[in-house]
Amino acid sequence: MADATAPKPPADVQPARPGDPLPDIRLAGMDGKIVELATIAPGRPLLVNVWASWCGPCVEEMPELQRYARAQGPTGVQVVGLALDTPEGVAGFLARVPVDYPILLETPGPADASVWLGNTRGLLPYTVLVDASGRVVKQKLGPFEHGEIEGWARH
Repeated sequence: MADATAPKPPADVQPARPGDPLPDIRLAGMDGKIVELATIAPGRPLLVNVWASWCGPCVEEMPELQRYARAQGPTGVQVVGLALDTPEGVAGFLARVPVDYPILLETPGPADASVWLGNTRGLLPYTVLVDASGRVVKQKLGPFEHGEIEGWARH
């Protein structure tokens, strides 16, 4: 799964590691309004899944993420999708595979939000678990298998 072509992050980008605070990430939602990632679900853990509509494994895991998000209810882990994609690509995909959780949009690049979240290899899907106090707990490169999220998200 190594990607030798992934560029090194710029010197001013400090990729998060477990134990680090959630980086200050502000991105547009599907409605175009800017959202601060840390304020989506105050006091709740966040599971941030970085994906793209053109990424086969990302597409395959979306129903599993949707199932997990629905099972969490209003007080459990808040799932957030972070799409490294165009608004048109994401809108077209979500019309075919709708999800209930928030989706944020980002332009891929050497200093995009996924790099700040610790994805230094530039591969997708990439998932980060943030605890209720805003600290990065776990990071995962690659898709979730059916039923894997519950065990992985326990911290």
